[in-house]
Amino acid sequence: MINGLGIVGWGVGGIEAEAGMLGQPVYFLTPDVVGVHLTGALREGVTATDLALTVTQMLRKAKVVGKFVEFFGPGAAALPVVDRATIANMAPEYGATMGFFPIDAECSNYLRATGRDEKLIATYEAYYKAQGLWGIPQMGAIDYSQSLELDLGSVVPSVAGPKRPQDRIELPKMKKSFVDSFSKAVTENGFGKKAEEFTTVNAQVNGQRVGHGSVLIAAITSCTNTSNPSVMLAAGLVAKKAVERGLTVNPLVKTSLAPGSRVVTEYLNKTGLAPYLDQLGFETVGYGCTTCIGNSGPLDASIEDAVVKNDLVAASVLSGNRNFEARVHQNIKANFLMSPPLVVAFALAGRVDIDMATDPIGTGKDGRPVMLKELWPTLQEVRDEMQAALKPEVFRRLYSNFAEQNPK
Repeated sequence: MINGLGIVGWGVGGIEAEAGMLGQPVYFLTPDVVGVHLTGALREGVTATDLALTVTQMLRKAKVVGKFVEFFGPGAAALPVVDRATIANMAPEYGATMGFFPIDAECSNYLRATGRDEKLIATYEAYYKAQGLWGIPQMGAIDYSQSLELDLGSVVPSVAGPKRPQDRIELPKMKKSFVDSFSKAVTENGFGKKAEEFTTVNAQVNGQRVGHGSVLIAAITSCTNTSNPSVMLAAGLVAKKAVERGLTVNPLVKTSLAPGSRVVTEYLNKTGLAPYLDQLGFETVGYGCTTCIGNSGPLDASIEDAVVKNDLVAASVLSGNRNFEARVHQNIKANFLMSPPLVVAFALAGRVDIDMATDPIGTGKDGRPVMLKELWPTLQEVRDEMQAALKPEVFRRLYSNFAEQNPK
């Protein structure tokens, strides 16, 4: 995540960590640096998560394992730090040692927005300008080992799964993709089931149908997605509109919200969106990594029994980074990564075999079908909430004395 703020750093293994702790040098080969030239801007209805999943798919194909990736160009310069961090944090999933964004005015804006002193920001800017490290490079400024192109305007709403983060699916193709994967061979990233079983095998749990494609876990989780106010406020707005239309989440779906920061709780409360998420079951369970590292906890025993006995290909939807089979839950075979507002939408729908463009996700209290496009917030709605809720003093208050606020 720090790479989105122009800080060079990456995770290491146990051997390197031990060497560092003992004061020994750590040797590594100078890596190739892959430049990703970003142009254009994200379209209405497209989130930073959609962009991160698109970048992950693109860079996996480019085979960037063991390499540094640097994002440059006008598209990179226009991205706020929170969106840069969302992309940078997916580096393990696209295989790079790190995904780096250079330091520029957006970094200063982030420091200012999170309560840093103006004198510190002036020193920060002066130092990096004096070092020749200020600003996002433009095309031709740096001779990269390899250069790739991505027009941000080409990014569309997406999810990734059911087994790997690089397997991106455009949202309208989700239904067909899941149905096709059901009967595909396991060697082709499928589930190796008989196609006819998709509709014929199911079970009843507490009067509710559980079948192939049923969503049983819906988690707004992951450090970057849940620290990015644009997607978190979008999730709150989707929840608000859903509650106002009378929609509810199926009681069989295990829902949770694990923000990456206490600031998230603060602005969800301040905007009045937290109660709507609570009503749909997305109540705060803690802060930090949860579902995407396997901390989803157990399913209800009757639900788990139905899944195991009928060998169901049930699903989880999460805003995390990783979705390898059995990572989220040992008995949930299909796991899909997506933005927080889409997690809310799929929790409401209760299934992944749905075309969000044409199928209703539920029926409102007026008896009318409710479509996703009716719940999805505009960019302006999200920006209005951000301006109203995100204030530097909140960060100062919550993080000025970290030790005192986190007693042992």
